[in-house]
Amino acid sequence: MTQDVKEIFALPGGPQAGRAGAPPAPAALAAKVRTLAPSMTRSMQRVAEAVAGDPAGCAALTVTGLAELTGTSEATVVRTARLLGYPGYRDLRLALAGLAAQQQSGRAPAITTDIAVDDPIADVVAKLAYDEQQTLADTAAGLDTVQLGAAVAAAAVARRIDVYGVGASGLVAQDLTQKLLRIGLIAQAHSDPHLAVTNAVQLRAGDVAIAITHSGSTGDVIEPLRVAFEHGATTVAITGRPDGAVAQYADHVLTTSTARESELRPAAMSSRTSQLLVVDCLFVGVAQKTYETAAPALAASYEALAHRHRR
Repeated sequence: MTQDVKEIFALPGGPQAGRAGAPPAPAALAAKVRTLAPSMTRSMQRVAEAVAGDPAGCAALTVTGLAELTGTSEATVVRTARLLGYPGYRDLRLALAGLAAQQQSGRAPAITTDIAVDDPIADVVAKLAYDEQQTLADTAAGLDTVQLGAAVAAAAVARRIDVYGVGASGLVAQDLTQKLLRIGLIAQAHSDPHLAVTNAVQLRAGDVAIAITHSGSTGDVIEPLRVAFEHGATTVAITGRPDGAVAQYADHVLTTSTARESELRPAAMSSRTSQLLVVDCLFVGVAQKTYETAAPALAASYEALAHRHRR
């Protein structure tokens, strides 16, 4: 992503500003920093790392003090606060104070070390379980329920739902469409980029297109979403990079978190956990909205498969 695009998303009038709901709760701040830091400028990263690493100390600083501490400018501090989801630095300070209070009360999670090649399998299980739990907690804390509700409302009445994803995200796309099909909705998952685009050109207002990409920059996913967007469909992005290129063509952005990447656990593994949580939230919301038709359809699908599970 170019510096110009980063600046647009960081400013209050940028594309993300129109989608912003309430500022993140204090518990979501650390998750937000972990999610957005890789796509920030280096100066903004220094501010984000400082507030996540020492929330109590930074909460006591003025905007000038934090700028001096991080070797940046006051404008950079304010842009960082806005990118993290706060209207201004004052709101960020309040969240930092809340986070500091939580940590002092002993509710802050411990940090695990990376999985080593010679770790006993019991340690591997424990570390992975912790990382999975933390990833799910971070995703839940950072998920914008206003955006989620809007995506649910659109999908519940959609004539047709297309879902785009490749690689590990393609598996998540298939999971979502399988769920939607079982409650009687018309849904398709596309991992072939050519097929995705040729289907996207058929979408219109009243249809929904969902793109799943952890990086937010997967061209094979962005292109069909752009086509769907230009043809009037309601578009949704499920991504770990809400300031990524995919967000330019998304009416609603659902942000996922991810566990720390390591040599033995690439991003494709850790991101899938949070994507599946968001997909489940989206599906359950749609099932609630369409309960009168969804419940009979789901019961019929169970009955149709029941004989395959009987001895």
